[in-house]
Amino acid sequence: MATPFQAQRFIARQVGNIPPSGIREFFDVVQSMPDVISLGVGEPDFVTPWHIREAAIYALERGKTSYTSNLGLWKLRQAVSDYVEKQFGVGYDPGHQILITVGVSEALDIALRAVVNPGDEVIYHEPCYVSYSPSITMTHGVAVPVACSAARGFALSAEAIEEVVTPRSKALVLNFPTNPTGGTMTRGELLKIAEVVLRHNLLVITDEIYAELTFEGDHVSIAALPGLRERTIFLHGFSKAYAMTGFRIGYACGPAEIIEAMMRIHQYSMLCASVISQEAALEALQHGQSDTAAMREQYRLRRNFIVNAFNAMGLSCHLPRGSFYAFPCIASSGLSSKEFAFRLLQQEKVACVPGSAFGPSGEGYLRCCFATALEQIEVATERLAGLVTPRQG
Repeated sequence: MATPFQAQRFIARQVGNIPPSGIREFFDVVQSMPDVISLGVGEPDFVTPWHIREAAIYALERGKTSYTSNLGLWKLRQAVSDYVEKQFGVGYDPGHQILITVGVSEALDIALRAVVNPGDEVIYHEPCYVSYSPSITMTHGVAVPVACSAARGFALSAEAIEEVVTPRSKALVLNFPTNPTGGTMTRGELLKIAEVVLRHNLLVITDEIYAELTFEGDHVSIAALPGLRERTIFLHGFSKAYAMTGFRIGYACGPAEIIEAMMRIHQYSMLCASVISQEAALEALQHGQSDTAAMREQYRLRRNFIVNAFNAMGLSCHLPRGSFYAFPCIASSGLSSKEFAFRLLQQEKVACVPGSAFGPSGEGYLRCCFATALEQIEVATERLAGLVTPRQG
């Protein structure tokens, strides 16, 4: 007699042990509720600029519907090389050091798969984007979090990295400006981290998807620091700066040997990124800087309003120096971040993401995305104040 089939038994352990995304789990509930103002999903509310959409349409009209090189369109890799050198001060050879990917999510996945052996430790900072720890786990690596605090503007300290480094440490994952906190790093802070990286012979994977949405000071990439270019995988994309989330297009730059290893995984999984998206990305790099600047200024206005509103209602909120997220502390409510978020949703119909979705370090906070219309933000903060004020007497 055949053994009854139990699908659960066939799921790989490292996958079965991964918890569901705290963001998606929360928004499954949101989808079932009408008239909710969402400050939740980290996506620009702007439509992709017309000239970028037109480039995609024109590519279709010209019959551009085939595969590209595994590495991506040559002209797009050249444009990425020019852009990264101009904007970040790091030069990469478009022939061997740049790979076009299906969003930064794929770039991160294949970067980790290309370099992590079972048991290797990968250090990352929390609160952080929800995919970092699971992505490390799925490579059979060991995810090692380092907490960042509001007192430091959610910047990462070299001392905190030093405390968790062991002989098994292989890589450090950075994301500045950070999702969900809007934290950024100064050149001085990055130089201290670079010293730790060099001393312990670590590889750096830096996700700089929010770089163009830096409000104060100059964005500095760790890849541009002395001795770091040759030991850094630089990840970037188009979703945030150009409002191109649905195009699913990103890129990785780094040492030729590592890019080649990443390309081997890419060629057997994705093969290549969409040629239509690549044509649109080329247009974005060549003519989209004014669009980014205009969107950034709108985000700046919204940031200033929402942070002031949180502080006025007694929810301490640091001023994010980048990204489009505010991260107010809700500890004074006496509720966990998940309890607060669900009460806010059920009673006031405002959706924000519990800070705990971004790791234990996010408990006591709420991620509020201000990539939505200012009028909506005004209503949302009024409703939120209605929930908070009675508790403050």
